Amino acid sequence: MTPAAAFDPALCPRLVVKIGSALLVDSAGAVRSDWLAGVVADIAERRSQGQQIVLVSSGAIALGARRLGLERGGRASLEDAQAAAAVGQVALAGVWEQLLAARGMTAAQVLLTLGDLEDRRRYLNVAATIARLLDLGAVPVLNENDTVATAEIRFGDNDRLAARAAQAAGATGVILLSDVDGLYTANPASDASATRIPVVKALTPEVMAMATGETRSGMGSGGMAAKLLAARMAGAAGIALAICDGRIDRPLTHFANNAGGTLFLPPRAAKGRKAWLAGRITVAGTIMVDAGAAAALRRGASLLAAGVCGVDGRFRRGDVLAIIGPDGELLARGLAGYDADDAATIMGLRNEAHAAVLGYAPRAALVHADHLVLI
Repeated sequence: MTPAAAFDPALCPRLVVKIGSALLVDSAGAVRSDWLAGVVADIAERRSQGQQIVLVSSGAIALGARRLGLERGGRASLEDAQAAAAVGQVALAGVWEQLLAARGMTAAQVLLTLGDLEDRRRYLNVAATIARLLDLGAVPVLNENDTVATAEIRFGDNDRLAARAAQAAGATGVILLSDVDGLYTANPASDASATRIPVVKALTPEVMAMATGETRSGMGSGGMAAKLLAARMAGAAGIALAICDGRIDRPLTHFANNAGGTLFLPPRAAKGRKAWLAGRITVAGTIMVDAGAAAALRRGASLLAAGVCGVDGRFRRGDVLAIIGPDGELLARGLAGYDADDAATIMGLRNEAHAAVLGYAPRAALVHADHLVLI
């Protein structure tokens, strides 16, 4: 199977397409209108085949920086980025409205912050809004609300926003249009022996090490490392993700008709609350587990205190936790069954010993399997 086959409209009824700043805006900060018109033509063709499309569009800061005359593409400071975004979002929305309308489609702008998708209730509101827009035939155009986002409360790149939005949208696929045509064994710009990997079945430490954090243009905030994190987020929720070349005309059609790109296969399927957990970026605390507990979690068991060897953070019952395996890698996320102090008190103890040290009848699991998802 070619990487593109997973995103055929017959197999992928709802698709998220992410477009980076370096593709949408040229080096002078102007919209690449002809190229973007080709993307819209691709979208119209896929919609005619029954596929619903959600767009994640970068470019607001770059557009605003040009209009305000800001240096470094509007990224010299947080204040510059916020000001550029405020101006650029107006311009960006206008570009999408005009181009989509020319093909008989209605654009709908949805600006999101990290909290909109990290908070469960707000996440469900976003999901409902996107679903209704799609039912009405509109094309949702999503972007991070950089006007109000700060370093502490932002996604930081639209690759991860695309993966997270795909979960909220109920999509089965994400395509990241990029200035590279997939994941390579090394950086192809500096290593002539680098080869493209068509399909990635598991995001092992070796695969993650192939990424670099730089962007070619210096205009965006992502890079291959961000794309791999996005693939992990999407895959944990059962969503396929591809990186493909967006530099050519009609990039979605080119991807469908040629054997390029890299497909990241989802290792498992997760729905509802577990999909939301899988895509969390922020957590309230961390639980470290031993090899036996890690193996049990992979078999679908709950996390018992006996297998816990470390507790970090000031979390409360119901907060989202990261569960770290003995190799130091993120293993799972789950909802805490205990406050941090009680979790630290019972870690390493078997269940029958909990009541004596806690002074109350304990729960069976520190994190129950129903509220836990492997990453």
